[in-house]
Amino acid sequence: MKNPLTKVAAALPPGTLAVGGGTVVLGAASYIHLGVAGHSLSVDDMAKVSLLWTIVMSVGIGVFFPIEQELTRIVSARAALGHGAAPLLRRATVLTGGILAATLVALAAASGPIARGMFHGDRSLVLALGGAFTGMAVCYVTRGVLAGLGRFGAYGTQLGLDGGLRIGLALAFGVAGVHSALAFSLILAIAPILATLVTLPPLLRAAKPGEQLGWSELCSGLGLLICSTLLSQVVVNAAVMSTKLLAPSDSALIAALLNALVLARVPLFVFGSLQASLLNGLSAAIAVGDRAAFTGMLRKIGVVVGALGLLGGIPAVALGPWLIQVLFGAKPVLGCLDFFWLSTGTVAYMFAMVLGQALMVFKRHNLQLLCWAVGTAVLAGVTFLPGEVSTRVILAYTAGSVATVLGMLAVLRQSFARSATTSAGSVQQSGDPNTAVLSSRTAGE
Repeated sequence: MKNPLTKVAAALPPGTLAVGGGTVVLGAASYIHLGVAGHSLSVDDMAKVSLLWTIVMSVGIGVFFPIEQELTRIVSARAALGHGAAPLLRRATVLTGGILAATLVALAAASGPIARGMFHGDRSLVLALGGAFTGMAVCYVTRGVLAGLGRFGAYGTQLGLDGGLRIGLALAFGVAGVHSALAFSLILAIAPILATLVTLPPLLRAAKPGEQLGWSELCSGLGLLICSTLLSQVVVNAAVMSTKLLAPSDSALIAALLNALVLARVPLFVFGSLQASLLNGLSAAIAVGDRAAFTGMLRKIGVVVGALGLLGGIPAVALGPWLIQVLFGAKPVLGCLDFFWLSTGTVAYMFAMVLGQALMVFKRHNLQLLCWAVGTAVLAGVTFLPGEVSTRVILAYTAGSVATVLGMLAVLRQSFARSATTSAGSVQQSGDPNTAVLSSRTAGE
């Protein structure tokens, strides 16, 4: 009889455990980085770092994480058909370089307003923000190809090195008595770049020559996916930014909300170890027509997400208000009910990420964008209701995430049914006996 841990491991997509160690280190790095900063900086400087961290984790992830996702999807499908990844890596590097250049030009052009509005006029933090975007650009390209090729050992190593460097630098600054917001912000640029350089040789060895990839295949869904991811990051990070707009002088609440979000989103950091391997598995299953494997993987991951939500949510609700004071030096401005709604929103957000990946595999990027747009609209509506600022921004996160999940469930069911009909029609027209066998297997779903 299998023990519970063996059953859980069997339910996870292949490669999850290999990535999990690196994800744990990178997740811990966020807490240690912000915790040391909270104890080393003044309230106003910590508010600046909180805002910069939020921008990096929203705009930065929104622009560059879709590159990893698209690369994982395309490389996985091509690898399942025997195609090498070297041509895709070259074109993805060029494309990402162009996106990064455009981002940095826009950041430089708006550096004055950004510095005045977000960082009390400190332009050095705008420079640190550009460095963090550069770090994200280089690491997400490499991670996308590694995940698509199933090289989860190297993928996890990069995550672990990134997190280890963040921890080491933050602790070094804390011990040395550094009280600079710029120093703690530059950690977000230095760590991912160094981690990428260390793991570049295994990537280059794994990327074999293959059939050239058309630009349209790489770019056709990327714009829509970037928009979707930006909106998803608005939903998950809006609480801090909304508080800055609605209560700009309340630095204690801004910092406490970031600390609370980081704590309530512990399951989301763990979930990160599932994403790369999940997208790899879903893409490969659809590429070879194995719809049974596709639906089975979705069911299993749904159970895992629910379990993660309970394991992370219960202690966050019970101990959250006390923990953010002890770990991050936050002021006592949030209660257990706030953490309940934050934890509920996190569970819904994780389900939305799973369903969004399934829609990507079906190339329904437009419907994924529509669902995140609806969720963002719901978030905005709740945010501007009358009432206490902290209550509004927290409930907005939960409501926006739930609305997105409901929309994705509806469109995924429609997409799956349409895919089944299309596959059956293709089989009837082709008359290929091998395809007929595949169709009979998928028709049973």
